[in-house]
Amino acid sequence: MTPLYYAVSAVLLGWHWVFEHVPGLSDGWTWVLSIVGLTVTIRAMLIPLFVKQIKSSRNMQLLQPKIKELQKKYAHDRERLTQEQMKLWKDTGTNPFASCLPLLAQMPVFFALFRTIDQAAKAPEDNLEKGVRGFFNVEYIESLQNAKIFGGRIADTFMNAEHLETRIIAILLVIVMCATQFLTQRQLMAKNMPADALNGPYAQQQKMLLYVLPPVFAVGGIFFPLGVLFYWVTSNFWTMGQQFYVIRRNPAPGTPAFKAKQDRDAAKGKDVAQDPAAVVDEIVKPKPRVQPKKQTRNQRKKGGSR
Repeated sequence: MTPLYYAVSAVLLGWHWVFEHVPGLSDGWTWVLSIVGLTVTIRAMLIPLFVKQIKSSRNMQLLQPKIKELQKKYAHDRERLTQEQMKLWKDTGTNPFASCLPLLAQMPVFFALFRTIDQAAKAPEDNLEKGVRGFFNVEYIESLQNAKIFGGRIADTFMNAEHLETRIIAILLVIVMCATQFLTQRQLMAKNMPADALNGPYAQQQKMLLYVLPPVFAVGGIFFPLGVLFYWVTSNFWTMGQQFYVIRRNPAPGTPAFKAKQDRDAAKGKDVAQDPAAVVDEIVKPKPRVQPKKQTRNQRKKGGSR
């Protein structure tokens, strides 16, 4: 984790340097805005992964009819079914695990930020050097320990808070965190999933996560410092806005969002988007085989002599 401590602390302290020069900002707001800046930086760097996630998720939805055909065809041969599914995903450039990439990429950063703030908060007053991580020094540790926002210390958690304000802010942040997580997932399922896909195993898994993850995050959230909760909430709002933009501009065919975009395009006099069936056929259409260039007899002889 040491390289991550340096990377996270470098970005965090870079934003801290920016905001500490803003007149009128307290230490608490300076640190909170620095954490928001860190979140925006990380999420901006993950945009390529998000684009890959959206493409694979969209293909997974569109390929559901083809997957069902394979399941019927090879219902009694699980090994062959797996091979055919893998071949279909490979031919269409679809990665069924791509939806986890942004989350997996964020987790090391999340834990590095958690450890950086947590160790700073636990450092004893007579030995603040114990809380140093990455580019942090004793001055930053002391500033972080005493930083408050609305009366709550951003380095404290709900469980170890000494002030009522800290517990209230922590509960509010946990509620917002769970609500944004739920609404983001519900937005995806309600607007950007075809009717056929909503009845498949992929959709059932998404429905389960829709109701299971918020309580899990709520239980875990009470053990996180306020600063980490601000990171999580900011990241959720980014995800919600990013997903809303993608669904509105490039929805999956056969979904309510796709129909809404067709209506908007028709109202503006634009060409209506392509039919869903044609999109699926285009995705699963095998790539044409590249024919070798014709060669003369002399060229073939030269090639053979080499």
